Amino acid sequence: MKTKEIEEEQEIIIVGGEQILSPDHVMSKYMTQITKRPEPGEIVEGPVIKVGKKAVYVNMAPFGIGLIFGREYMNARDLVKHMNVGDVITAKVVEGENEDGYIELSLKEARQSLIWGEAEEYVRKKTVLDLPVKDANKGGLMLDWQGISGFLPASQLSGDHYPRVLDGDKDKILEELKRLVGTKLSVVMITAVPKEGKLIFSEKEQNQKEKEEIVAKYRLGSIVEGEITGIVDFGAFMKIEEGLEGLIHISEMDWGLVDDPRKLFKIGDRVKAQIIEIKDNKVSLSVKVLKENPWKGAEKKYKKGDIVKGVVIKFNKYGALASIEEGVSGLVHVSEFGTEDKLRGALELGKVYPFSITLFEPKDQRMTLAYGTEKKAE
Repeated sequence: MKTKEIEEEQEIIIVGGEQILSPDHVMSKYMTQITKRPEPGEIVEGPVIKVGKKAVYVNMAPFGIGLIFGREYMNARDLVKHMNVGDVITAKVVEGENEDGYIELSLKEARQSLIWGEAEEYVRKKTVLDLPVKDANKGGLMLDWQGISGFLPASQLSGDHYPRVLDGDKDKILEELKRLVGTKLSVVMITAVPKEGKLIFSEKEQNQKEKEEIVAKYRLGSIVEGEITGIVDFGAFMKIEEGLEGLIHISEMDWGLVDDPRKLFKIGDRVKAQIIEIKDNKVSLSVKVLKENPWKGAEKKYKKGDIVKGVVIKFNKYGALASIEEGVSGLVHVSEFGTEDKLRGALELGKVYPFSITLFEPKDQRMTLAYGTEKKAE
């Protein structure tokens, strides 16, 4: 680089009226100490020896003088205006030696390299970060870290922030996620890919240690009481204590058939349940086990071959489900009728019909029924 600001006089360079050592002088002085000259892409450090209007000079002994100029100077002007002689700066080598003997440097690229290096370290250490939510889309949230936009998938949100939306309606999910814009979340980085500029965060991961400590207080069979905080098609979420929710699956709500959890529970209901599984810091709950099991009473009342009356409560691909008393039901198999259409033609939802019991295993809560007052061939 040839400019009017720089004039070489033997071993001295005059920069803006001040004298600094020339690259050749520095090189000759430390030649015996040089092992490997910095190569493009390396991160280096050195003290500032001159801050000019168009360039910054850095002592890169024993290799020579580093220079930040041109586009790199403009890209770093916000940093340069706060720079003083003697400040030790970190820069990235753009060119090991230009035509004038200088090591060309970039502050901006060094900052990016350091930031991504820090990100990779955070991934390894699972460092907890409190970051602002900048935006939301149907897949999750956009967070800001060090000026880099990262993504927090909805699947990685904690139970407190996960959008529990009926039928997975994407528009409603987006509405729920937008409520978090402007707030701060405690998260950890789970992926950092510098070449792609990709950061992925998780709120679940951050809560794992804390959740482990909370879950450790509970045992299988424990009876807990909590508040219903969310209801979905497959069950209801119950807050056991701050930081811990359990799932009451639809199959564990009642001994009878439950088609819609919303018919049994409402948000805010206080409910007692028993812990039936603890796995991967997730707690599964049952409400029905706290109620008397109707199959125990049925074991004393019915046997194979009995003629009973049952109300058709549901159709499925296997046939029709008929309840003979609250919580005790059996399957009328479609094979009895030949086709599903014939079965639905013979039986109607909500109507009572006579059936004979063809299989009865109360301990396993299994029963099959044959339509009519006579036992059909099995």
